[in-house]
Amino acid sequence: MTLWLRCEADGTEHIGTLEDDTVTVWTGDLFADPQPTGQRFPLAAVRLLTPCLPGKLIGLWNNFHERAQKEGLRRPEHPLYFIKASTCHAAHGEPIRRPDGYQGALVFEAELGIVVGRRVKAIDTVEAAAAIFGYTCVNDVTARDLMRLDPAFVHWTRAKSFDTFGPFGPVIATGLDPAGLRVRAVVSGEERQNYPVGDMFFSPAEIVSRISHDMTLEPGDVIACGTSVGAGTLQHGDTVEIAIDGIGSLINRLA
Repeated sequence: MTLWLRCEADGTEHIGTLEDDTVTVWTGDLFADPQPTGQRFPLAAVRLLTPCLPGKLIGLWNNFHERAQKEGLRRPEHPLYFIKASTCHAAHGEPIRRPDGYQGALVFEAELGIVVGRRVKAIDTVEAAAAIFGYTCVNDVTARDLMRLDPAFVHWTRAKSFDTFGPFGPVIATGLDPAGLRVRAVVSGEERQNYPVGDMFFSPAEIVSRISHDMTLEPGDVIACGTSVGAGTLQHGDTVEIAIDGIGSLINRLA
């Protein structure tokens, strides 16, 4: 397993791998045969950036048996998804900011994120599995009270695309089998979510395959697999940690 990241060190942005709190710098395109430079930095000496720059961040809804059962929902025939704006991304350690003038509920959702590794269109699940570069942690932040302001239209994009509403990272883990993973959310020291990835209706390969029949997926695109029970509200000053064994912890604070 390899942990890939993007960081800033000595005023320069780098891609790199993380091992034992040491960042090894690589050169080139993360998704097209990068090469190690031999340069190294202590992790404490760098500022982590989002581990890739997605052209789109796709989020699934109603993808877990337990949550569907609790909320009286049925298994969908096709993955149900929305797209968060590319300007909403935030890195590990960056603050989540409440939108100006919005006093309603802000919701965290701990999710496994798929990172696409190559350009694909209309592929089957075998090809889709090979097209997955790796996995990351995602916090799908939502201004919940904005979603149903208009009874004729659900504001998915608006409620989920404010600046800083798409934290993901801190790394991308490659060579990782997601089937046995658990996704946890810890808010200001209290565990609020802890659920198995294996409870998903659609596996990562199925998700990539199905969505690739709807739209072309590009290297670096991130697909958040949806969340299970326990997602809830954040209060000012809360620190939210999205933790997945093998990937690490994505930590952000509502400022």
